[in-house]
Amino acid sequence: MTAIGSSSSPSTRTVERALALLAQVCSEESLSLSESARRVHLPPSTALRLLRTLESAGFVTRAADGSYSAGIKVIQLGAAALGRQSLVRVAEPGLQRIVARTGESAYLAIPGADQTAVFIAMVEGTHPIRHTSWVGRAIQLGELAVGRALRGDVTEAGYAVYRDPDSPDVTGIAAPIRWAGGIAGALNLVGPTYRIDETTAEQYGEIVRREADLVAAQLGAPGTTRRKATGS
Repeated sequence: MTAIGSSSSPSTRTVERALALLAQVCSEESLSLSESARRVHLPPSTALRLLRTLESAGFVTRAADGSYSAGIKVIQLGAAALGRQSLVRVAEPGLQRIVARTGESAYLAIPGADQTAVFIAMVEGTHPIRHTSWVGRAIQLGELAVGRALRGDVTEAGYAVYRDPDSPDVTGIAAPIRWAGGIAGALNLVGPTYRIDETTAEQYGEIVRREADLVAAQLGAPGTTRRKATGS
């Protein structure tokens, strides 16, 4: 439990209480108002007021059952706190293995501002026709595979497949990198549709998902459960 000191000024105590609540919410998948208040020794009414402020700023989200969990702002800040370079360093071997096993280009993306995905690393595919670098580019999440992965909107098999109607020749396959704070980023394979049929997409999805789980494990994420592969 977290105790809040009484010797601070009122404004400082408010910040301390809000940060203590945020830390507790982020320590669990979700937490009820009463449990959050109990853990930081606050009246439920005070905890509710602070949580509503954190919710309006995007630091926590409130589910239909009234429980709270980490919001998108925390996830974005957490990914940034990991450091782009450190996350790239951890993900690089997985990107290399994806390319070695598929021949298609592989990317690492993190959540960006205003509902975007920012591509921060890639390993180029080995085929003569391959996807060129998007490193440094920010794209709207939309329904793209990487957008779905960064939202956690994936199949039971743990990945998302998307064939872009605006670029019908391109197929993306992505899997989220989960950690204690939510989703730190996503691994994303991109290749021409004519090389990625339904069977191949399922095989590649498993490869990408497995590598994303390996990165997550190195970030200290809880152990992932085995998933039964499903269609995309």
